Amino acid sequence: MAAALPLCYHGAISKKECEDLLGKKSKDGAYLIRDSETIQGAMCLCVYKSKVVYTYRLLQTHTGHYTLLSAGGSGEIFFKTVDELLHHYKKKNQGLAIHLRHSVKRRTAMLIQSRKTPQEEPRRAQDYPVALSAAEGEYENVFSSAEYVDVLPSSTA
Repeated sequence: MAAALPLCYHGAISKKECEDLLGKKSKDGAYLIRDSETIQGAMCLCVYKSKVVYTYRLLQTHTGHYTLLSAGGSGEIFFKTVDELLHHYKKKNQGLAIHLRHSVKRRTAMLIQSRKTPQEEPRRAQDYPVALSAAEGEYENVFSSAEYVDVLPSSTA
């Protein structure tokens, strides 16, 4: 079972919504985590300092560990959980614009489902595209297992 994400995780909010939330807090070191708008499956750690929001890419490796990409040129550090990562970056001088000080928690409870890989998700006919039948002028489900192939990385040791 995947570890629960911290209360500072806000899910799929936009960059603008994030900046508004951190701006309302208006405290240096205020932070939250949101889903990346540009990289599917990645998250962003957003930190407020002097009316500027700094965004750091938070990635999960294929082994399930988390790492933060920072511009400091420092080597990647891997953490078992997001909470461990946050605890580390609460210390001063760890490569962020400012250390994490004030968590901006989401106000409402969120139902957050763990991210599933395509292999874990069951395939249903309604998950596939719908095509227009020229003969009948109606929509019909297009489902053919021969059209969809899962490509998995080779497991060489």
